[in-house]
Amino acid sequence: MEFVEGEGNETLPGDFESYVKDWFWKNFDELTPPQKYSFNLIQEGNNSLICAPTGTGKTLSAFLEMINKLFRMGEKGELEDRIYVLYVSPLRALDNDIERNLSKPLEGIREIAKERGKEIPEVRAGVRTGDTPQKERSKQLEKPPHILITTPETLAILLSTKKFKENFKDLEYVIVDEIHSLCDSKRGTHLSLSLERLEEMTSNELVRIGLSATQAPIEEIGRYLAGYESRDSARGCKIIDVSETKNMDLKVLTPVEDLIHSPPGEIGDKTYHEIHDLIQDHSSTLIFTNTRSGTERVVNNLKSRWPDEYRENVGAHHSSMSREERIDVEESLKRGDMKVVVTSTSLELGIDIGYIDLVIQLGSPKGIARGVQRVGRSGHKVAEKAKGRFVVMDRNDALEVAELAKNAKEGNLDKVRIPTNCLDVLSQHIVGMGVNRKWGIGEAYDLVRRAYPFRGLKMDAFEEVLRYVAGEYAALEDQKVYGKIWVDWEDRVFGRRGKLTRMIYMTNIGTIPDTSFFRVHTRKGDRYVGTLDEEFLDRLEKGDIFTLGGSTYEFRYARGMKVRVDPKPDRSPTVPSWFSEMLPLSYELGLEIGKLRGKIRDMYKSGDGREDVKNWLLDNYYLDENTAFSIASYLWEQHRYLNFIPTHDDILVEETYDERGRKNVIFHTIYGRRVHDALSRFFASHFSEELGVNVGLIIDDNGFVLTCPDRDFDVEELVAESFSKDIGDALKGAVRKTELMKRRFRHVASRALMILRNYKGNKKSVSRQQMDAHVLLNVCEEKIDPDFPIIRETYREIMEDYMDVDHAKDVLEKMENGDISFRAISTEPPSPFAHGLVVQGRSDVMRLKDKKERLRKLHDRVMEKIEG
Repeated sequence: MEFVEGEGNETLPGDFESYVKDWFWKNFDELTPPQKYSFNLIQEGNNSLICAPTGTGKTLSAFLEMINKLFRMGEKGELEDRIYVLYVSPLRALDNDIERNLSKPLEGIREIAKERGKEIPEVRAGVRTGDTPQKERSKQLEKPPHILITTPETLAILLSTKKFKENFKDLEYVIVDEIHSLCDSKRGTHLSLSLERLEEMTSNELVRIGLSATQAPIEEIGRYLAGYESRDSARGCKIIDVSETKNMDLKVLTPVEDLIHSPPGEIGDKTYHEIHDLIQDHSSTLIFTNTRSGTERVVNNLKSRWPDEYRENVGAHHSSMSREERIDVEESLKRGDMKVVVTSTSLELGIDIGYIDLVIQLGSPKGIARGVQRVGRSGHKVAEKAKGRFVVMDRNDALEVAELAKNAKEGNLDKVRIPTNCLDVLSQHIVGMGVNRKWGIGEAYDLVRRAYPFRGLKMDAFEEVLRYVAGEYAALEDQKVYGKIWVDWEDRVFGRRGKLTRMIYMTNIGTIPDTSFFRVHTRKGDRYVGTLDEEFLDRLEKGDIFTLGGSTYEFRYARGMKVRVDPKPDRSPTVPSWFSEMLPLSYELGLEIGKLRGKIRDMYKSGDGREDVKNWLLDNYYLDENTAFSIASYLWEQHRYLNFIPTHDDILVEETYDERGRKNVIFHTIYGRRVHDALSRFFASHFSEELGVNVGLIIDDNGFVLTCPDRDFDVEELVAESFSKDIGDALKGAVRKTELMKRRFRHVASRALMILRNYKGNKKSVSRQQMDAHVLLNVCEEKIDPDFPIIRETYREIMEDYMDVDHAKDVLEKMENGDISFRAISTEPPSPFAHGLVVQGRSDVMRLKDKKERLRKLHDRVMEKIEG
């Protein structure tokens, strides 16, 4: 990887055609920062990763050299009916945007050339996705576009389409847009193998161009884009990082001075007045919430509070809306008909929505890079600042967003993580490769290893997947899971088995699992009480208490699409109903919050007062007075109560009791929910084993709670004893019988084509898929091998993608060697830092007013002790 340095070029490359230059200068006054580097680098044939904010001409940075080349070929009579450029984006909406945006230079340049007497054939761009009509598909087959615009899933289909794949044989360029949103998921892992299969098909060495928002480490995304030439030799990639050229105007706002004692109605009123005033001071505002329900709530409040100001000019945009509704909102925003649009996550990516001059984020976006990307949707002019206002209504959020905004301004981002050696994705691609031709095992293995996510794949694992895909297990054949390829182990070659394999592959491609809602019924009387989404069900374990329709229930089990529960009106929820919608705090942001806590702890220990800390925060962070006061007071109370402010490297374990007399062991860690999920299950498993009791769990981004019957035990001793255990083994045991394991196995098995979602035109329901998965998991585990590749991948996905076992392991090692200190303290009442976790357990059965009252009472009891 090589970062491009220097001033860049202020003019277009000298050998650009004159009519291309004239079109450019007719439409633009100057080259944008990425364009100063990209045109020459791409012209020289360099793989290039362009990292720049939205609105800095990234798309043209990638395309203009290729457009120039295609027009030059057209002028010389050398332009053939084949694909020269492939553009891949994660969203169909982005594909349609790009097609529209490309039409301007393609038509404009041709028009200028025509004015000069040059008759140049049309340079064609075309979209190919699942929405493309059959008539257009047939047209593309006969006369392919010179620039093909598609998605990762459609690309995988085209690579195994008999006739169409021939159009890739002389492909020259691949552009991957929004690459940062792909590379950290299995969609990106899938795409990386498609790129290597493309590379193998073409007669040229592909020039790869990635377009990315601000991310870190950007070198990792560059490695993902470029892949490997051979097992030990990475391809080169030039990195154009101009992400710091777009300054941001950031501020964290808290509507009231006292978040504890202000009534909920007052906080709500002042929050909406703050939002309303911000909207009215700007021409076009985009508001981000973190949940779909939050999005609808904000829209409804704006309309009901100010009916004269907000009618057709306010809209919602989230994934639960129909595609047509979302497109209508996007187009209205682009036309300037919308004053404000409220969204959860669906407008984070670079869909063209026109000019936005303010972004409001309600609460914390939970990650620095996500915050930067959301705010970066505003100010779409190169010299213009992106403007973001974070509105917080919670003291933990105030602390979190204060650190997020500071790190965003300083360019300190959380790290992107790319999944590695995903055996389900590998299984799918092996079938796709076999569909095309016969392969040598070593040849195919080398191709797979050239994809960055598979660079460390062992031949043993590759051969295990081959054996599975070849159907070498009678136990699976008994369940009608048949081989899709044949393997000759003596000659070490493999290929397609049977004519149906191509159809099976083409109709089951992709990595996004089918999802559905699950009906909830009581065990006694079979009474229907509502539905749960799959992500929430993943979180439940036998005995967990949750709220549905205002009542509390104990989860017992799930079969197929039906969940069985027992009513528990007197019990407090252990899993909040909004849990599945919430974004997790990034590990890196958690560490930064820990450092801020440490700085303020040291200030209080050295004798500084609340006013000193407030002023220091105002001088060093992007906060209003209320936010600075909230943070200073919050940490002052914690310091005065326990003389202990927990940080990222100094953990407090607090022992307290709830109203039912159960012991709550509260771990004040600050590593984010994914790490806490792993740590809490690990410690719960250990405590349960050592004490012989069931241990309940509550987790959030700021820590976790282990709840157990009142027993006399030494917490510090129990924690220390756990260090001798392997967290990976412990977590496997902890999740094996959970709904999380059952459902994630279904996802993995469907990606690996063990469970076929579609077969001969029939779609298998999620209920049927889940029942098949239940049987197949037991068969694989009991009749084949508990470490069967599909089971192994399920555990990997749970521990590395759903949780963050690597950082959890790192925390445990540092606790053991003393780099992270920890101590247990008994408290009554619990400390201020514990109040959010304590109240979380009852948040679903309490009205907001009652929740605030509970927090106020806990706070007042703490203050009585401090002042008493």
